[in-house]
Amino acid sequence: MRRSKYERPAHLDNLAAGGARLKTSAMIASIAGPDQRTKPAPFGHALVELGKTRPDVLGLTADLSKYTDLHVFAKAYPDRFYQMGMAEQVMISAAAGLAREGFTPFATTYAVFASRRAYDFIFMAIAEENLNVKIVCALPGLTTGYGPSHQATEDIAIFRGMPQLTIVDPCDAHEIEQAVPAIAAHQGPVYMRLLRGNVPLVLDEYGYKFELGKAKVLRDGSDVLVISSGLMTMRALETATRLEQDKVDVAVLHVPTIKPLDVETIRRECAKTGRMVIVAENHTVVGGLGEAVAGELLRSGIQPPAFRQIALPDAFLDAGALPTLHDRYGISTEAMTTSIKGWLSA
Repeated sequence: MRRSKYERPAHLDNLAAGGARLKTSAMIASIAGPDQRTKPAPFGHALVELGKTRPDVLGLTADLSKYTDLHVFAKAYPDRFYQMGMAEQVMISAAAGLAREGFTPFATTYAVFASRRAYDFIFMAIAEENLNVKIVCALPGLTTGYGPSHQATEDIAIFRGMPQLTIVDPCDAHEIEQAVPAIAAHQGPVYMRLLRGNVPLVLDEYGYKFELGKAKVLRDGSDVLVISSGLMTMRALETATRLEQDKVDVAVLHVPTIKPLDVETIRRECAKTGRMVIVAENHTVVGGLGEAVAGELLRSGIQPPAFRQIALPDAFLDAGALPTLHDRYGISTEAMTTSIKGWLSA
């Protein structure tokens, strides 16, 4: 059973160091820092822009338009918006039917409901038929204060084994805006993890341009190579800046497309001598980007001096305030900085 969107469990107010309370709205908590630049609802606004030139683009949601930013599209194009209720399997089946009629449906829900509840419908109705459906899902990984019922810590592991399904994990608002038209132009099914609400702006400072299937070096460095996706690219860049003070030179390779993986770029960067390779992801240590990269290095015979993973544990995670949880599970900037320092000095 889903918890009411208005209900707030008392255990979501956790105590930080010094006794200060860290509060979060479990469903719509932002991952942005207090002074960080953000953009509201980048997915919804990008889909509205796309809809101006693509009358085939439709929006479907499983009772979560507000919480996937699809309400922006619904307001602009009410005749192209479908509220399917709390029934992900029905939504996916309807999206498959619409795709067969020549439409390009964007189906939105939470990542846990798409990956756990609707997997067989996505497999049989969409992926096997290679239909042009875009499944865009909020609350990926550890981006909600609620516990395992809403934390999609294993969604990439679940979907990586599905043939013909492209998997995208964008970093920020800038990339989401560019990824929406790119996945719409791609012929075939796509699963995209979604950061929603007030989403940080990071990659615009690096002159970044999203290309489906391509990894990009955001900064170079001679001591450590961090390979990252999603919000962990933001954390990797922050960590690299902090480690400069300790004269540690960190390169960051952003990998927004998890499948198909840009193996050529990953091989090239990992083959550079002398650099520890660290994969950072907002996902369980099992079955995600880290294991994909490790498998590729093993198959290609590339042996970096050391290989490490920064990822969520293979466990059911606690509920609580996001800053507390990110520290606890090692994916905050502070925790990431501490981990890398420890590995370098070991």
